[in-house]
Amino acid sequence: MQPSPPNMRPTGPVEAPSPNPSLAPTSKRLVPWLIAVAFFMESLDTTILNTAVPAIAAALHVAPLSMKSVLASYTLSLAVFIPISGWMADRFGTRRVFASAIGIFTLGSLFCGISSNIHVLVACRILQGCGGSMMVPVGRLTVVRAFGKSELVRAMSFVAIPALVAPMLGPVAGGLIVGYFHWRLIFFVNIPIGLAGLFLVYLHLPDYRERTNPLDVAGLILFGSGIALLSYVLEVFGEHTLNTAEILGLLALSAILLAGYGFHATRTAFPMLDLVLFRIRTFRAAVDGSFLTRLGIGGIPFLFPLLYQVGLGFTPIQSGLLMMPQAIAAISLKVTMPRILARFGYRAVLISNTLIIGLLILLFATIGKGTPVWLIVVEVFFYGFFTSLQYTSMNTLVYADISGAQESGASSIASTVQQMAISFGVAAASLVTVFFIPGHSRSNPAEFIQGIHRAFFVLGGMTLLSTLVFSELKRGDGDAVSQGKEIHAG
Repeated sequence: MQPSPPNMRPTGPVEAPSPNPSLAPTSKRLVPWLIAVAFFMESLDTTILNTAVPAIAAALHVAPLSMKSVLASYTLSLAVFIPISGWMADRFGTRRVFASAIGIFTLGSLFCGISSNIHVLVACRILQGCGGSMMVPVGRLTVVRAFGKSELVRAMSFVAIPALVAPMLGPVAGGLIVGYFHWRLIFFVNIPIGLAGLFLVYLHLPDYRERTNPLDVAGLILFGSGIALLSYVLEVFGEHTLNTAEILGLLALSAILLAGYGFHATRTAFPMLDLVLFRIRTFRAAVDGSFLTRLGIGGIPFLFPLLYQVGLGFTPIQSGLLMMPQAIAAISLKVTMPRILARFGYRAVLISNTLIIGLLILLFATIGKGTPVWLIVVEVFFYGFFTSLQYTSMNTLVYADISGAQESGASSIASTVQQMAISFGVAAASLVTVFFIPGHSRSNPAEFIQGIHRAFFVLGGMTLLSTLVFSELKRGDGDAVSQGKEIHAG
């Protein structure tokens, strides 16, 4: 695949791509930074906004519960537009689409910051989601095409850091902004970052593109509506806005739409998401394993603040600071991860690492009133280390046996599944927490802590069970990425 001139608009069926073009050393060094900064901006936005919900609700004269639409609208926008991100990148070029994603996200941030009522804010959050939906999959696709498979682990380990750091910094930053400044600044902080990113993207980001097939409009409608409906149900899960019958009805409709897409995909020449990729063993294990593992891991950022603040009585700032060791561990792993994967291989790393993470989550159930702070810091640090290794291993294994023509489709599927896993993870943690913590327990720290401990046991058990998915990998799978060996079929 060669970078295309700005006026090139390829059409026709996909052809075998040519080798990756060589990048200038400066551009190659900056590509992971550009992608990482965009990921950080997008990840931080969601976590920082959650902290400011009460302040924004008061300023816009609405009930805090009404702010759920502001959060859900962004998630729905992501769910609808992520699946077509790969097609967009192939059709219009990675540089143009990624720059447009940053531009739309930044413009949406500006409009959110000047919104005068909740209806305008919801519309602007949808606009933000349109930009955010393209950042992660197109950013990953650019990294995959800019770096050889033997370099992918090192590049991806750097790019994955924002996904771990942002949830740690978001609550602290949101509390500081709301406490000492104005809630509108939460959106305005994206503007200078976005403008700087746009400038650097046009200077240094390579413009890869492929010849594309016609857009699968029917598939987009079926899958987009089904996944958006499922995302909505997960967002409102556990609230009293919908009764059980309504939730079951919406879930059934979502399942019908998604099943309809599965039927459609097997009978169209160029489906939007090519489900044939799941025949590749490494791709299937990475995507399925990522989904199941994130069901357990995804609930931890939800449970820790509850444990720290409600159960142990820490302030929001102290709670945020106790999450920082996880981010520090994630950054420290950048140097060691390629060596770990090269030495032990994907199968051994993913099986053993998933077991360790599950055991660490179970260990969190021992944190109580008498636990020394230094011990909490140590446990969270090791959890951050192994979680970072897990994310990057799964994200890079996706592309181990994928050809150049399949990269955009693989990126779209992996990003879609990841987004759904995040939603499922939070919903699962919420369900488990409600089940184990009765309403009266919130006034009794001892009962509250006991309920959180039981939730940790459930999430840890779910994580341990996800190890079974990685057992289908064989020795040598992923060596094309971890050791630069020849690609083999899965």
